[in-house]
Amino acid sequence: MKKKKKTSFNTIPIIDLFAGPGGLGEGFMSLKNNKGASVYDIKLSIEKDEDAHKTLLWRSFYRQFEKEGNPIPNEYYEAYEEPNLVKRERIIQDALDKYPEGTIANKEARLIELGSKKWPKKIVDDLIIEQLGGDKDWVLIGGPPCQAYSNVGRSRVGGIDKEDHRVYLYQEYLRIIKKHSPAIFVMENVKGLLSAKVDGEKVFDWMKKDLKINGKYKIHSFVREVEEDKDFLIRSEEFGVPQKRHRVILLGVRGDYKHTGEYLGKNDEVTIETVIGEIPKIRSGLNQEFIRHHDTEQYVNGKPKRIYKKLKDSNQSWNKYLLKHVSKIKKWGDFNISAFENNSNVHEHSIGSEYVISQNSITSEHVLNKWYADPRLSGLANHQSRAHLTQDLMRYLFASIYVQKNGTFPRMDDYARHSKDLVPDHISASSGKFNDRFRVQIKGRPATTITSHISKDGHYFIHYDPKQCRSLTVREAARIQTFPDNYLFRGSRTAQYQQVGNAVPPFLAFKIASIVKKIIVGSHKTEV
Repeated sequence: MKKKKKTSFNTIPIIDLFAGPGGLGEGFMSLKNNKGASVYDIKLSIEKDEDAHKTLLWRSFYRQFEKEGNPIPNEYYEAYEEPNLVKRERIIQDALDKYPEGTIANKEARLIELGSKKWPKKIVDDLIIEQLGGDKDWVLIGGPPCQAYSNVGRSRVGGIDKEDHRVYLYQEYLRIIKKHSPAIFVMENVKGLLSAKVDGEKVFDWMKKDLKINGKYKIHSFVREVEEDKDFLIRSEEFGVPQKRHRVILLGVRGDYKHTGEYLGKNDEVTIETVIGEIPKIRSGLNQEFIRHHDTEQYVNGKPKRIYKKLKDSNQSWNKYLLKHVSKIKKWGDFNISAFENNSNVHEHSIGSEYVISQNSITSEHVLNKWYADPRLSGLANHQSRAHLTQDLMRYLFASIYVQKNGTFPRMDDYARHSKDLVPDHISASSGKFNDRFRVQIKGRPATTITSHISKDGHYFIHYDPKQCRSLTVREAARIQTFPDNYLFRGSRTAQYQQVGNAVPPFLAFKIASIVKKIIVGSHKTEV
């Protein structure tokens, strides 16, 4: 048998499709060799969303310095510490124009909508060829848009819509595999993919058959030898991610490479308070108070027309409403509210900011401390709370106190049993479909899954601390997703939430990257 020629890689090239803000890429780029240099090098990352692309581009700029072991320029931290979004964007653009690394980042991070008429396949193919520079031993990573497969999304529309173009976007991923033959590919998607059907046929069966490409690739799991579809499911909380995030991740290995038989090693669960418990305490904001329904009582999008009173936010006003809610809950007689007794100023903290000064925001002994920490940071970006309706403040307060007593978040029946004022006047409140509409994170456990829905409202992501009485901030969600603290999310706060919710946890991707490296090194006796 003819021996394979020994190959030597300085770095392993990566193409990242449907990159989002770059969670998968961040994990791969965080894997270092024994000299402290990155094992991988992202040559091209493609994302269609403008705000996610901005985040991706700025992180690419950061990595151009990091991967060579060069100091990160001061401008990166100036942008991070700038709370004014307009000024922040000006600092970023000036830095991208000033440094050669900005030119490299702009060539790597591309704003492209794959599968659209605006971007013909030839343009995308030419970019891949140009950026790879003839290298045949590279890795393709990415996750085709998954909302169409999600269990929640399907429950809203009654199943998979075969006309939804997102169902077929994996075919663009497949086309690039067929055209450019990566050594390895890593494809991520939601748990709902395993059960999604179109016209009675399982979408996952299509994918597995297609991705083998006439026997050219073998499809593996990252967690165990595959016997059934559920073996492709990764439960993130089992691998050091402080979140019960369950995702399907496929490992495709080209025929001239050999799977090592190694799988992800399990870790102890990391609880939510481990990663967000030391983040600066802030209160929720106030925006308005519900006064009464409109006289017509007409419903719009499942909600009756309402009349609200606009409120001016202040610590004094916020404390007044919170203590009013505390007083009402006290009368029910079945909750411990001692934390609020004799406390006329429940909260003297602010609502946070796009930059908050903070030291020692995670326990130094914890293994994730080094993952999150950057010694050049003296605070945290993207840590500002939402403004809430005063009635929602009461629901958040009740829910977090309920969890402290019962160890689980209340359902709609529990709200209704205590007070009709706790029940939202939304048509879905009594439908039973969203019985867990208000969900509190529970201390002592990993967080629930951070999803893109966090960009719409915070009802599924209520902080466990009643005295903060709010939903999670972008930075807290990013911690739960294991983004390093120096990862800056750009765009509006809604856009930032969307990016974090759609991402792959970088710490999980880091572990996946280690397995991929061993396949490449072991198959070709390379040194990386």
